Amino acid sequence: MSSSDPLLPDKPQRVFDREAEWQALAAFACDSRPEARLGVVGGRLRQGKTCLLGALTGALGGFYFGAQQGTETESLSHLADELARHGNTSPPPHWHGWEDAVDDLLALGDRRPTPVVIDEFPDLVRQSPSLPSVLHSAYRRHDGGRPGRARLLLSGSSMPLMHRLFSTASPLRELSDLHLTVHPLDHRQAARFWGIDDPGLALLVHAVVGGTPAYRRDYVGDDAPAGREDFDAWVARSVLNPGKPLFREAYHLLQEEIDLKDRALCHSALSAVASGCSTQGQVADCLGAPLTDTARCLGLLREHGLLHSEADAFRPALIRLRVAEPLLAFEHAAVRPYRSALEQQGPVAVWKHARPVFDSLVARPHFAQICRDWVLRFAGPDVFGARPGSATRGTLADPAHPGGTDVAAEVVVRGHGAARNGSLLSVGLARWDEAMDLEHLERLSGILDLLARRGEDVTRARPACYSGVGFSPALRAVEARGQVVLVGLDRLYGRT
Repeated sequence: MSSSDPLLPDKPQRVFDREAEWQALAAFACDSRPEARLGVVGGRLRQGKTCLLGALTGALGGFYFGAQQGTETESLSHLADELARHGNTSPPPHWHGWEDAVDDLLALGDRRPTPVVIDEFPDLVRQSPSLPSVLHSAYRRHDGGRPGRARLLLSGSSMPLMHRLFSTASPLRELSDLHLTVHPLDHRQAARFWGIDDPGLALLVHAVVGGTPAYRRDYVGDDAPAGREDFDAWVARSVLNPGKPLFREAYHLLQEEIDLKDRALCHSALSAVASGCSTQGQVADCLGAPLTDTARCLGLLREHGLLHSEADAFRPALIRLRVAEPLLAFEHAAVRPYRSALEQQGPVAVWKHARPVFDSLVARPHFAQICRDWVLRFAGPDVFGARPGSATRGTLADPAHPGGTDVAAEVVVRGHGAARNGSLLSVGLARWDEAMDLEHLERLSGILDLLARRGEDVTRARPACYSGVGFSPALRAVEARGQVVLVGLDRLYGRT
């Protein structure tokens, strides 16, 4: 037990980080109120939900059941077997349906608060569509009947189904006390998880595998690059190696999330977005597909959490797309065009051709996204004069080139406020592989002038430069006078 709160168990050492998630789960599971409680745990595949929930039930003597695809009869049989093993009883209970099973699960909390976990709950709902109603009825019945302290936790990776099951319109929503989402590790957590001290190497690895914990231990056999000079060899031996599970993981992600009839178009759409198509119209043009088919495909990817959409910072009506999972962006931009060559040339030769594509289409935009994430997660009010409310990309038409190239700012920071977009706190440029100088500051000044002419209040906006290489002495001198915010890799990773 923790010294600060004797009622809550300490997080097991095998669970990396996840302090806030563990505290929320432990507090829910140890809640002493004399009635059954319901909690919901969601999040994309491979983020560590099962590890967390298994650790919780182990620490508190609870019950864990991992659902699988199958028939209702088979699932009830497996659940009965697990319950018998948990209670050291024989033979397993014989249930006539889910009503009996749910009553027995809730009875596990008759004497003390007990976590009862059903992992991948959506798999059971697909087999037994009436199960949510059965749960609702059981909880209502327990409220008016005998007391109990079962702490039922329903977990699932199917984001659309979990949303439908526990949305505000769902009867289960009003019964649930805990709604926890297990997100990927952020870039700082991921660096610690992979044991990488070099921020530049950490960012490169994050651009490939993101913050998904399963990929290090289960998918590359704990193989981490030994240094920046080992990165290319690591990609070849771990990510592009057909003998490693990570080799096919990008395809498995879609296979598990998207129906077969939509899968091919979704792969093509991800390739388009990962290669630079940032609007629905651009994706449709790239695919040569009708806009309606493209919209439906992009909607599916967003619904499953594989694609993000957000409004342009300067043109709110313009919705921009980006691939949510770094491994999918890596695969569809840098690897997919070379997949057939892997059979003939091998991973080392293929990666030599793919590396420039990775640098341009993956590492650069990923660095910009890490900068935006840093703003929201780690930049306090002292950095921009107020607490950031949003950090997005912004584009403006370049008056010097009418109808031509837009002027882009990769990190536009707005604060909280009543205004539609919040007050403008900062406009920044992000350059992964470029040392930044006074010319970048001049470019930012030009963007701010253009915004002012268009009626934007720029009086509080601080110019910012984000670089993966560094800054010139002249730019550092401007920073010392408080006239620009400079963010390098060390600052992104909390080293300064």
